[in-house]
Amino acid sequence: MALLLGVDTGGTYTDAVLIRDETEVIASAKSLTTRDDLAIGVGGAVRAVLAQSGVAPEAVSMAALSTTLATNALVEGQGGRVALIYIGFAEADLDRHGLREALKGDPALVLAGGHTHAGSEAAPLDVAALEAFLRREGTGVTGFAVAGVFATRNPAHELEAARIIQEITGAPVTCSHQLSARLNGPKRAVTAVLNARLIGMIDRLIGRAQDKLHDLGIRAPMMVVRGDGALMSAEQARERPIETILSGPAASIVGARWLTGAQNALVSDIGGTTTDVALIRDGRPAIDPAGAQVGGFRTMVEAVAMRTTGLGGDSQVHMNASGLAGGVTLGPRRLVPVALIATEAPEQVHAALDSQLHASTVGEHDGRFVRAVPGGAVAGLGEREAALLARIGTDVQPLGQVLRTRIDQAALARLVDRGLVQMAGVTPSDASHVLGRLESWDREAAVKALTLFARRRAGSGNRLARDAEELARMIIDQLTEQTALTLLESAIAEEAEGFDLPAEQLARHVLLQKGLFGHRGLLALDASVNVDVVGLGASAPSYYPAVGERLRARMILPEHAGVANAIGAVVGRVSMRRTGTVTAPAEGKFRVHLESGPQDFMERDAALEALENALSEEARGAAEAAGADDIQVHVARDVKTAQLEAREVFVEATLTVEASGRPRVARG
Repeated sequence: MALLLGVDTGGTYTDAVLIRDETEVIASAKSLTTRDDLAIGVGGAVRAVLAQSGVAPEAVSMAALSTTLATNALVEGQGGRVALIYIGFAEADLDRHGLREALKGDPALVLAGGHTHAGSEAAPLDVAALEAFLRREGTGVTGFAVAGVFATRNPAHELEAARIIQEITGAPVTCSHQLSARLNGPKRAVTAVLNARLIGMIDRLIGRAQDKLHDLGIRAPMMVVRGDGALMSAEQARERPIETILSGPAASIVGARWLTGAQNALVSDIGGTTTDVALIRDGRPAIDPAGAQVGGFRTMVEAVAMRTTGLGGDSQVHMNASGLAGGVTLGPRRLVPVALIATEAPEQVHAALDSQLHASTVGEHDGRFVRAVPGGAVAGLGEREAALLARIGTDVQPLGQVLRTRIDQAALARLVDRGLVQMAGVTPSDASHVLGRLESWDREAAVKALTLFARRRAGSGNRLARDAEELARMIIDQLTEQTALTLLESAIAEEAEGFDLPAEQLARHVLLQKGLFGHRGLLALDASVNVDVVGLGASAPSYYPAVGERLRARMILPEHAGVANAIGAVVGRVSMRRTGTVTAPAEGKFRVHLESGPQDFMERDAALEALENALSEEARGAAEAAGADDIQVHVARDVKTAQLEAREVFVEATLTVEASGRPRVARG
């Protein structure tokens, strides 16, 4: 008998499940996610699931972790301070390809060097400039990204730069060629920057999670879910955290398939921070061929084709400033719900809310709170940010008491982006408490906070809502509407062929919207989502029946839907892919591009065989290192040729080798 432990750290809750022999859920539990130390929430959920099941910790055969941490960090613009070493490119490329935006003001060095399409050196690497930059800018950098022109054809300069960086700074380095074997250097650079930004955060999470499991007596190996739903070892995830973006959502798709047996369905998973929508087609999750897109950045990470929207139970509620009628919008930033923070600091929260309710005027920051996150990396903070962080302290404080000037608001935004400060305010979770749909936290605090929010004035001069209950219904209705639009956009994007307008515009088109309401006039318009929709997430039963009605679709809410991510974490397979290229730099010469550098052959088949052997060895080794058993290797060859004077000429070949198997487990 194999007992498998699955753990998922979401924005609000950490879930744990125990599955027997991959066939039966024998226990599930939830614990509040503790953002300042995620291992506390992991420990709470695991302790609860062990107690519920009566299973001894040493009987657990394997543990697997899925996490939304990387996804949420990119959506919310958080992470460590990074530096980019950009080899052989032009300075203008930083702006042209979105790298400045990805860097968020962090330093970059455009450095001479790089290689040609054929893998030969284009210019010598400027070592002196690199060393000077590291001594000038290296302090406080938590991770370096290195991207060289045509590094996938010859990674020598990336590897040399990485060696120098580690020698001088000791900081972790991400080389772009190690994340993707495809061309498109700027896109690889963005991916490397995001990986470097996440590396410290994910390393802390995995290390603390492993320590917590060990403290609880669980000695089983720990796996981590990748963005394509496959499993990797914890050590591999620490080196390549970018591959865990969409980890939680990918696990939910695997879990949804396991729970429902669905062959064709849209899966919508609502968490605290995001709503993730993906398609199951012919029993398998669809993979995004262009690479995962999260937080506005298109990466080169192979992942489930997922539409991730900053919309969840803990999304920030905004008053709609446009128009006279008012109304609300949600997201994309996550806030700590007032109902939740009131359970942690009841005296401070209720005293502030009561004082604000008794005030004769509506305050700009009424119903909002702030606190510092203990243990955050403060290196590289400006003077204003450091002063504001010291003023906030670790206690919960009303936001209006710590912001003294408008400039402080910009400093606060930067602290939130760095993950050093948490904000609390009105969210859909608070609205659900007001309406009695949730009873987990402090309903009275939620009522007070929504009462304050309802007093705000719309463009017409009227109150936004009469009372907390009316506002709560507005918020839940808006959540339904935004979720329905996200599902519509996903469905339309899958059927984009033949449509002239983008999915976002078509989803909002007046004819489609009228069709969803079954318009009858001179025209009869009918529209619906024509596949089942699987609703996942702890709050799905509260919100998703109305979404199904809005889309005129059958909504499936499976048992254990609230822990589908944790289930998906332990029913997946280990799968490692390696890709390489053979080019023809001259007639009769076939060049294999390897990690050790280019290698030339006189025969095409010999070159292909050498590349296949090298990739197979790498993929199998990575799968074994990840803990895979019964490994199977599959090779896909894409050989491009051209007709030249009535004969076929080799142009280029791309080989992809996949080694996969189930994780090894200790059987009791």
